[in-house]
Amino acid sequence: MLPFKLVYSDDYYLPIGSHVFPAEKYRRIHDRLLASGIAEPSDFVAPRPATDHDVRLVHTPQYVEKLQTGTLSAREELELEVPYSPELVRAFWLAAGGSILAADHALNDGVAISIGGGFHHAFPDHGEGFCVIHDVAIAIRRMQRDDKIHTAMTVDCDVHQGNGTAAIFAGTRTTSEPLPSAASAANPSGSPITPAKTRMHSGHSGDVFTISLHQENNYPMWKPPSSIDIDLPDEIGDDDYLAWLDNALSSGLRQFHPDLICYLAGADPYCEDQLGGLSLTLEGLKKRDELVFRVAKARGIPVMVTLAGGYALKVEDTVMIHCNTVVAAKEVFGG
Repeated sequence: MLPFKLVYSDDYYLPIGSHVFPAEKYRRIHDRLLASGIAEPSDFVAPRPATDHDVRLVHTPQYVEKLQTGTLSAREELELEVPYSPELVRAFWLAAGGSILAADHALNDGVAISIGGGFHHAFPDHGEGFCVIHDVAIAIRRMQRDDKIHTAMTVDCDVHQGNGTAAIFAGTRTTSEPLPSAASAANPSGSPITPAKTRMHSGHSGDVFTISLHQENNYPMWKPPSSIDIDLPDEIGDDDYLAWLDNALSSGLRQFHPDLICYLAGADPYCEDQLGGLSLTLEGLKKRDELVFRVAKARGIPVMVTLAGGYALKVEDTVMIHCNTVVAAKEVFGG
């Protein structure tokens, strides 16, 4: 038995037909975790859909009504990049409910993982990039509304910048401490870090600190500022990636003290991802997860995990990467 809960429902499946987004991955992750003995049936808990009130904590009433009544404009449907249907809306409401439940369990157990979610391209008034609503932001605002947390930090390790996250929490935190330069910092092998652009956002003091570690030359074209953005060059590998992540976490946690970390564990920094251009290996991605978990555990900060993107040429690679996130949590929090 795992020392934490996995949030999952068969209804996480997105009804989008043949698509680069592997909608079947959620069920395959669930089945692989059970078949491999990593998890037992009792480790899983089923979510309920988020309420409309929960969703409106982040999204505008007008946008929520359009989604529920099927009255999106042609342009708004096109921006989603997934085919609209009432069934799609229900799946996203359920994903948001899963992230709420995972956040709740994380506060009790130290960590919890939703086998879904991480839809970080959704904005308050529209969706884009396969993301209809922003489940992680909804979970944060729900936990704050219920007075279970006051502050949160998002750590986004999807290959694509979390533009929706940045926009939703824009101006909620001041950052002033620069990250170490490539010349002054070293990766685990002792050599200088491959240069990357770092962007630090100055806003008024607030309740959510956002970190995004992503490929610079990739979607979205316009990247609104997170509290810390690490714009990585193409083809960056394991050691440099881990060094930049370590620097970003260290800098962020020196400046901000979250009650909850929301970790978006994207599988798409993988070297064989169809929508990514970084060069992380399966082992490097697992080390990435371990690093986030070790930092959170050492500081006593609960961490809620969503799985975010993953578009490997072989779907089984995406499934393995996501399963390894569970393994990493088990190794860090189970001993």
